[in-house]
Amino acid sequence: MKFDIAVIGGSLGGVQAAISAAKKGKKVYMCEETDWVGGQLTTQAVPPDEHKWIEEFGAAGSYLKYRQDVRDHYRNLPNISDEIKNKDRFCPGNSWVSRIAHEPKVALKILNSYLEPFIQNGNLIIDYHTVPVDSVVVNDVIQSVTVKSTKNHETKVIEADYFLDATDCGDLLPIVHAEYRTGAESKEETGELHAPEVGNPHDMQPITWVVALELNPEGDYKIPKPEKYEYFKNLDVSYDDNKLFSWYAPEAETQKKVLFSMFDNEVPGKPLGLWSYRRIIDTKNYKDPSVKEVSLINIPQNDFSLGNIYDDKDAEENKRLAKEQTMCLVYWLQNDAPRADGGFGYPVGLRPDIMGTEDGIAKAPYIRESRRIVAKKTICEQDVSKKFNKTPPTVKDSVGVGHYAIDIHLTTKTHSFLYDATYPFEIPLSAMIPVRLKNLIPACKNIGCTHLTNGCYRLHPVEWNVGEVAGLLAAYALDCKVSLEEILENRMEDFQQVLVKEGIQLHWDYTKMEV
Repeated sequence: MKFDIAVIGGSLGGVQAAISAAKKGKKVYMCEETDWVGGQLTTQAVPPDEHKWIEEFGAAGSYLKYRQDVRDHYRNLPNISDEIKNKDRFCPGNSWVSRIAHEPKVALKILNSYLEPFIQNGNLIIDYHTVPVDSVVVNDVIQSVTVKSTKNHETKVIEADYFLDATDCGDLLPIVHAEYRTGAESKEETGELHAPEVGNPHDMQPITWVVALELNPEGDYKIPKPEKYEYFKNLDVSYDDNKLFSWYAPEAETQKKVLFSMFDNEVPGKPLGLWSYRRIIDTKNYKDPSVKEVSLINIPQNDFSLGNIYDDKDAEENKRLAKEQTMCLVYWLQNDAPRADGGFGYPVGLRPDIMGTEDGIAKAPYIRESRRIVAKKTICEQDVSKKFNKTPPTVKDSVGVGHYAIDIHLTTKTHSFLYDATYPFEIPLSAMIPVRLKNLIPACKNIGCTHLTNGCYRLHPVEWNVGEVAGLLAAYALDCKVSLEEILENRMEDFQQVLVKEGIQLHWDYTKMEV
């Protein structure tokens, strides 16, 4: 099967890569391990994490349009409140982590509507339940990638001029023998202030199996006690002599524990509870009061920091344990979680329909940290941190913008964590071009960053931007018959004009911002 561009992985970045390449008239192949595309937004069930300027600017134009399409979907629901119908800006779930927390199935519906025209005109073919397993590479050029169905085990050999790795874990990188890094680099390697003295490629951010729960006091909501419940309930965590299942979470600045609660205003001085943190359905937004509140549970208590799910001999067992940890958390919330009134347990039950699964847990774990290409440039802490820069840094080869703090959850080996301020940053094209392979482009969380800077480059708007640029980059290289390196060295301004015409913001306008 011969294509112009092959997108391996249907992540959020993968979807944008496929769309942007197909828009340029290229014949595109995409494969996805599950039966849904969309990664973070859909199969992993994580509402968008965004910066404070997102309503006005600071993302690709296509991402801003997506946000509007989400609101239009809810605004047009027959059961939505009149107040919501008449609002320009609203959060479907009234969450406090995201300005636009919404249901994974809504995200899937919208993303599929973007893909459908290219499927219909023959520019795009998508294989679901399909993963990469082998490759042929000659003289630093990927000739083909073999993909395999996880359903019937049939294989296909995909030939393409460019291969884009859009898997959430960078699964294509070892298959095509690309240079890549994992885990924490040492201070000697990167010069980063918060890097460890000794690097550890296995010290990665945790995964989280997100679960959808509804608030239903009348329902028969309780699940059987999971086998590993007592183990996870009493598991020691590394911050401030704490147990995993409690209302405490780590506070990065002090490295101590900080108290949270289930619901808003349940604890004096704590107006925001964890239930509303990633709530995606709020009863107050609907005319029918019987609509149940639903929240996506992705909190420190179900971050799995006991092992990794790639480049690890126990990868599959770690996946299973991570999922069981989440079910143990559900049992704790239903039975043993202390309430402010002195009782225990809350009336919350699983909502499998929200996730498109039988158990109410997401189709795939939330991946915070991927394999990362060794690129022409590696984005380091000093490139984005407020500690290293008196003013916001800019890059000449910018292909997009983003902003998020360096956010490292409890890691899998050293059990360290970090939250540190950054300036709004730009995405350098040089971090998207491998040091050796000529026709490989990262399109997800696998660009040339470090363990630390992955912590701020991994969020939804940035991954979307990277994916869209990856598709446009491959299309531009084909149209102009030039290499990726030539684009970086000799055609940067011309390529940037292409991006601007596609609605991609290249630089921040600090006259409109306080940083």
